[in-house]
Formats: sequence, C-alpha cells, structure tokens
Amino acid sequence: MEFIEKNLADYCENHTSPESELLSNLNRDTHLKVVSPRMLSGHLQGRFLSFISKLQNPQLILEIGTYTGYSALCLAEGLAESGKLISIDVNEETSSYAQSFIDKSDYQNQIELVVADAKAFIPTISNPIDLVFIDADKKNYLAYYQLIIEKLNTGGIIIADNVLWSGKITMPESEMDRETLALNEFNKFVQNDGRVENMLLPIRDGLMVIRKK
Repeated sequence: MEFIEKNLADYCENHTSPESELLSNLNRDTHLKVVSPRMLSGHLQGRFLSFISKLQNPQLILEIGTYTGYSALCLAEGLAESGKLISIDVNEETSSYAQSFIDKSDYQNQIELVVADAKAFIPTISNPIDLVFIDADKKNYLAYYQLIIEKLNTGGIIIADNVLWSGKITMPESEMDRETLALNEFNKFVQNDGRVENMLLPIRDGLMVIRKK
C-alpha cells in the first residue's frame, strides 16, 4: 500500500540526499536476486535512518532484522569513530548476502552481524545502547521493546518499522490478523509508556520513533 501518490513519493526522493553507489547497487541487487525485496528500507527511509544516526552519533547501535544490510549500512553512517553496530537476524542466507556488501563498505570493522534469536541475544548485551532499529517479526515487537528499554541510554532512540502495516492497523480489532494485532498492541503500549516520548511517522510503511526520557 502506498500512503502518498507515487508522484509525491518520487518528488520526496528527488529532493532527498542521494544514496551512495554501494547502497544503490545493494538496492538494485536485492530487487533482482532476493525474495521479498519490499522488506528493504530503500532510499527515503534509509536517508532518514542515516539522518537520525548522525544526530545521535551513537557508540552502540542495535538492529533487529538485518535482511540484506541496507538499513545497517545507513545507520552506520552516524556511528562514533569508535562506535559499533550489532545487527541480529535468524536468516543465515540473507545475513551472508548482507555481509558481502558490508565487506565493501567503510564500516566493515564496525558492523557485527549475528545470526541468532534476538530474544535470546539481547540479554547478553552489557553495554548501554544509543540507537535501535526494529524491523523483524512483528509478533515480537513488544517483547523486543521490553528487552531493550532498560538497556537504552537516556535520550536514546528506538525506531520501529512497519507500524502502519499497509494501513491494516486502522481496521477494527475484530478484523485484524495476528501480526496487525501485535503491532497495534505495540503502538498502544508505546503511546502509554511514561518512560518515553514518541512520534508515529507515515514514512513508507510507518515508523514509530521513540525517545527515552
């Protein structure tokens, strides 16, 4: 589902800083060679992730859901000089594909790909987290959030993707499928969580941007 007309979406992209050649190649190759290319963050969302990361200049970024590595490479653009990005995914094949592009980037020594169940891995992270991007299985968004929030620095940012779920999020709850119900529960929980302030942005399929107070 497109939330704005294609000509307006194209205008936004044409008036947004361009993606790098490496990201452009990754974007194209993902659409040509990988299943479900719609999962890729893409140009506009990628520049937003980069922008937020550059504002934060984080020491530690956590990404849940690597896919082919596009969003990780965008987020890494804002890392502090000694910073690190940990990206977790359960899919070995797409993680290997992502690694092949990360190895061509300036951030190859700062990005660590972990093939694991995020719910099991997150508790092992001991260092405080500055920035999080959640773009994985929707039914576990709230579980990931609850594991992360205490590890997040004050002023730290969580960005959750797909929170509008192609517009299905506005359906009556009685008509929602399992994933839509999970996203609706996540959105409601964040909205009522006094530890944070939040803004739901209609960028692509919806981004929930959350700042820890």
